[in-house]
Amino acid sequence: MVYESDITIIGGGVIGLAVAAQVADEDRDVYVLEKNETFGQETSSRTSEVIHAGIYYPEGSLKAKTCVEGNALLYELCRKYGINHKRIGKLIVAVNGAESEQLENLLAQGAKNGVRDLKMLSKREIEQIEPNVKAVAAILSPSTGIIDSHALMGYFVGKARGKGVKIVFKSRVIGIKRVSDGYKVTTEDSSGTFSFKTRILINCAGLSSDGIADLAGIDIIEAGYKLHYCKGEYFSVCSGKSRLITRLVYPVPQPKSTGLGIHATFDLGGRMRLGPGARYINKIDYAVDESQKRAFYESVRSFLPFIEYNDLGPEMAGIRPKLQEPGGDFRDFVIKHEHDKGLPGLIDLIGIESPGLTSSPAIAKYIEGMVKEIL
Repeated sequence: MVYESDITIIGGGVIGLAVAAQVADEDRDVYVLEKNETFGQETSSRTSEVIHAGIYYPEGSLKAKTCVEGNALLYELCRKYGINHKRIGKLIVAVNGAESEQLENLLAQGAKNGVRDLKMLSKREIEQIEPNVKAVAAILSPSTGIIDSHALMGYFVGKARGKGVKIVFKSRVIGIKRVSDGYKVTTEDSSGTFSFKTRILINCAGLSSDGIADLAGIDIIEAGYKLHYCKGEYFSVCSGKSRLITRLVYPVPQPKSTGLGIHATFDLGGRMRLGPGARYINKIDYAVDESQKRAFYESVRSFLPFIEYNDLGPEMAGIRPKLQEPGGDFRDFVIKHEHDKGLPGLIDLIGIESPGLTSSPAIAKYIEGMVKEIL
């Protein structure tokens, strides 16, 4: 006898957990499979924990739409369920005239994406609210904030389990086979292998999502699903400097850049850190390369002149699962029901990097709509 479930979600990061909490109901048998010992051990727990506004992304992209919607949904969840957060706001700063022109483009892009509270600030206005920031102009984004990502994931876990979802840790997916009315999924744990059937299979495997798509029989090169690991390191700033700014401070992003530029952010305890950097790597490695310290210092000294080289210390690193190749053009999230590839009931989420944390509740609602069309 083969065990059967209605929906199986691969990946117990913030996206997989949000999806589980959203799609579960009393009439569905839903499982989450996570290869690690507990939830959110990879990308989800190694971020800036920023609630993004949705400024940077092309109009109509999934990144833009889910970020703007997710921003409002996250603040609503935080207020309703007591998830620790701060609507701290941020500045995107220009240090010369050329960058000021780029700010105008960013302001217009944010407006196109539906971000309604952005404001352009003059040098004098910047000095009034952030006297220790050096800039000739800036965009103020009041709806940018920070959140306790572990508490958010804990909320999704509680909601999912309350609706009957079973979350299975230390369970690695090693086989996926298309069968009648679903998929045969084979997992491996310390006791051996186990196979079961599921009607719907949702791939939320983050850094391993292209590998899961490959297991399901998709040519990931032809489909454009091959992931590129992009490492983002963080350096902490000595505590004495943390009170010198009150908002997140970002530079103007460079064209075809792989991130938003090294910026100043805070944890909920008020401690400042710089990051993340953006370096493509060949294998997953979470060690902080201390030789990057000089580059971090040089990146921010023009707009945060109070920071000195010796203020910085290595803190942590995360890995982005990027679809964008080094030097390549913008790549959007892949969120796709693979019925056109002969794989009905398989939903792939690939390349869910920043702003994935912010987008998580909106992505979950998007997936719920896809599930309703399949069942």
